[in-house]
Amino acid sequence: MRPFVIGLTGSIGMGKSTTAAMFHDEGVPAWDADAAVHRIYGPGGAAVAGIAGICPDAVRDGAVDRAVLSAWIAREKSALNRLESVVHPLVRADREAFINGAEAAIVLVDVPLLFETGYAEEVDYVVVVSAPETVQRERVLARPGMTAEKFELIRSKQLPDTEKRARADVVIETTSLEAARAEVKHVMSKIRGQVDAGNRLRHGNHGV
Repeated sequence: MRPFVIGLTGSIGMGKSTTAAMFHDEGVPAWDADAAVHRIYGPGGAAVAGIAGICPDAVRDGAVDRAVLSAWIAREKSALNRLESVVHPLVRADREAFINGAEAAIVLVDVPLLFETGYAEEVDYVVVVSAPETVQRERVLARPGMTAEKFELIRSKQLPDTEKRARADVVIETTSLEAARAEVKHVMSKIRGQVDAGNRLRHGNHGV
């Protein structure tokens, strides 16, 4: 039987990775979209051949050179769409393999573009992590190599935080680690109760 799937998302700098670790601490196996991309871009990865077909210069020593790929995307207008047509199906297959192979009754998928890709409709429960814009900006600009311009470009490609919050089943504020951890425990307690009772909810049909 397919496990109960929690979809975790949030804009850049909102504390998603930290919150995912909190769910992991609660015993929930997690799949990470960014880690999946690293896998399929690595030596012998599933995306290497496809990327070689659209941008041969980006493949070196049997792996994808992300710097070359980024330069290509910046240079050619059609590059991102072509790349996504190769990568998105492979990432989806990786995610489905994780879900279908899970032995746990509840799993979590950490997907930055959960709403943007339409995947929110395929999970059972959506958790959005959020923080005030000032906190978000401070966190992101503290990252090595990050600039205000890069931050705004990344944010422009993501659904606004207000929309994510409106479409969530629950919003976890990450300004306080203690409060966020307590909310994760609360959410897990209720989900476990529903799963143990045999209830099968879908995203948007809360009850949890």
